[in-house]
Amino acid sequence: MELDEIALSEPECGAREIELVNAVLQSSRWSDGPLLESFETAFAGWCGRAHAVGVASGTLGTWIALRALGLGQGDEVICASHTWHQVAQAITLAGATPVFAEIDYWSGCLSAAKAQQKIGPRTRAILAGNTNGHPAAWGPLRELAGTHGLTLIEDSTEALGSRYMGRNVGTFGDVSVFDFSSPSALCTGEGGMLVTDDERLAHELRYLRQRRVADRGSVSVGSRVPLQAGMSELTAALGLAQLAGLDERLARRKQVEAWYHEAMQSFEGIKPPYLAEDVEEVHWMLYVVHLGKRFTQSARAQMIDDMKACGIETAAYSHPLHEQFHYMNSGDAIGRKRGTLPDTERIGDRALALPLHTQLDADQVRYIVKTLKDTATNVGAGAAIYL
Repeated sequence: MELDEIALSEPECGAREIELVNAVLQSSRWSDGPLLESFETAFAGWCGRAHAVGVASGTLGTWIALRALGLGQGDEVICASHTWHQVAQAITLAGATPVFAEIDYWSGCLSAAKAQQKIGPRTRAILAGNTNGHPAAWGPLRELAGTHGLTLIEDSTEALGSRYMGRNVGTFGDVSVFDFSSPSALCTGEGGMLVTDDERLAHELRYLRQRRVADRGSVSVGSRVPLQAGMSELTAALGLAQLAGLDERLARRKQVEAWYHEAMQSFEGIKPPYLAEDVEEVHWMLYVVHLGKRFTQSARAQMIDDMKACGIETAAYSHPLHEQFHYMNSGDAIGRKRGTLPDTERIGDRALALPLHTQLDADQVRYIVKTLKDTATNVGAGAAIYL
């Protein structure tokens, strides 16, 4: 098997993507145009929301959402430290303060009970994510937000297609954010989408997203200065093409998951992937395994290097935000030191992401798992790993 053959994620491009992108290249509208509007309408329908607003990335989208909701300097937003970091970091970009609460150990998602302990007089919102595709406990989170008059923001950047209590992820937040960069199952290179049922909020999101051509005759941008954070027609063309094949792509990714589950039986003591109560379906962003407690963060790093040497790209799933330099050394740090979030740190030290995409076949999955078993034995002296 050739080295550097198996990537962590690999977007799928077919005739539909090429056709739509070529159509844009041959048109006179490469920026804001009709394909963006079509993509927004189609994505809102697929997700089950009234409005969708295309943006340049999930990070910028979350920043815009926080501004549209009036959150900024002096406000606190409760979120998880265990996450694909960029969305949570938008809180810092907006001038608000992220307050890190503990996760549910099994799902990896923000715990409503632990989030409640962090609510204070400056708390204005809760930002919760569907971690690696597993839906958060949206029933308790919605109840908590309603009881305390807080805005609920849903980070669905990792969870296209997952379902909770009969509904798609992306339908639980007052505003929800998606990101379409790798390793998303809907990949446009860069780009994202905000979805909401609130018409007034959608209007404000569109205003803050970018200053449009029609606004350039104005001598004033008013009291709210917009960003240049829109989605191009080229990105929207890719998005429309990817969305058209998304359900089929998700089904094929499920087959890859099944190959992983079968191959993982070669490990002693492997636990099946966790599925919480009220969760109907999970579409994993990546195939994540949790190393046993004998493994350390440095042992995981050695395993990543070993897997790379064998031609397999892997990654640490999360380096908790509260352990990163900016937050540990912030003058107004709130519970951000090592030891304050033990479950987050335990998973953060040992979670290892394996490749998951439609270009994988059964033989490659078996090779990935065999190589993982060999390096786990070498590094961990035979200690089992746990999903």
